[in-house]
Amino acid sequence: MKKRVFILLLMFILIGGVLWYFNQPKDIATGDVKLTPDVLPKLEFKYLKIVNKSSNTRPIAVMINNHDQARINHAGLQDAYIVYEMIAEGGLTRMMAIFKDQNTAKIGSVRSARHYFLDYALENDAIYTHYGWSPQAESDIKKLSVDNINGLYDEPFWRDTTLNVSYEHTAFTSMEKLTSFIKKKNYRMTSSQDLLLNYSVDPIALNEMDNAVVANNISIPYSIYVKTSYNYDSTSAVYNRSVNGVAHVDAITKKQYTAKNIIIAKIKNSSIDSYGRQTLDNIGSGDGYFITNGYAVPITWKKSSRTSQTVYSYLDGTEITANDGNTFIQNVPLTSIVGIE
Repeated sequence: MKKRVFILLLMFILIGGVLWYFNQPKDIATGDVKLTPDVLPKLEFKYLKIVNKSSNTRPIAVMINNHDQARINHAGLQDAYIVYEMIAEGGLTRMMAIFKDQNTAKIGSVRSARHYFLDYALENDAIYTHYGWSPQAESDIKKLSVDNINGLYDEPFWRDTTLNVSYEHTAFTSMEKLTSFIKKKNYRMTSSQDLLLNYSVDPIALNEMDNAVVANNISIPYSIYVKTSYNYDSTSAVYNRSVNGVAHVDAITKKQYTAKNIIIAKIKNSSIDSYGRQTLDNIGSGDGYFITNGYAVPITWKKSSRTSQTVYSYLDGTEITANDGNTFIQNVPLTSIVGIE
């Protein structure tokens, strides 16, 4: 009985298949079935846009000069998937932009290394690019065997002498020049390390979380000389970036820099020499904020060693998930009074 039922089912399937075939539109020349969009199943695949998660390309970190004269000529920062900003001597800040699988034609201006920036290049397994170094950074680069490219000795830089600024603010590089030089240096060009942040292809709605507050305007004072701020554009769902009340604009595209995600980490800083160079107490833990899509929530940060990745977590201990887009990580002095409204 079971055998007869099986044979009948098989016949029905075969007959159905034949009827389906003869009812499909045919190619006149070949007689083959045309697989038109209405015939094929409609499948929608979502891919992360900020980085290619299947790529094992090693990131490249570039130190960015954030002096007033340099800032007006900033180039290429929007292509970085992460940008760090931290305090430096004299109340100024420096930035470090991290690139992966980009072909950015002009990046800079490039400035000298500071030793605590190494911790953040290392946590991203990035090749560290800089133009000069402090004594502390020089010592640590050698001690930690950091793969680095230094404009004092290495070639993938040029001086843009058309700029009406001091010579020290005119060093630039490009992804093409850096990649070519990295091959010459025989630095490892691939990485098996996980990305620093988790990302979601679907929007993260912080407003549904406990302790969430509206975050349309963000004020981050580093010193009396530098105040970084962001204004939320609800139409584009990104934050427009400004410094000292002036729009932070790319010199090439003429567009204001934007951030999809903002992470604020409060970290104690102190001077270490007569030049006022700084150090950060960044091995340990502290408080901060995660901001995206118009809302902010309090978070904690934790970094167990110079090479380990900083873990940013919600107050319940769950690691944060960022929206698909670039992230500015603002490591601010512990005494900084951050404004969120």
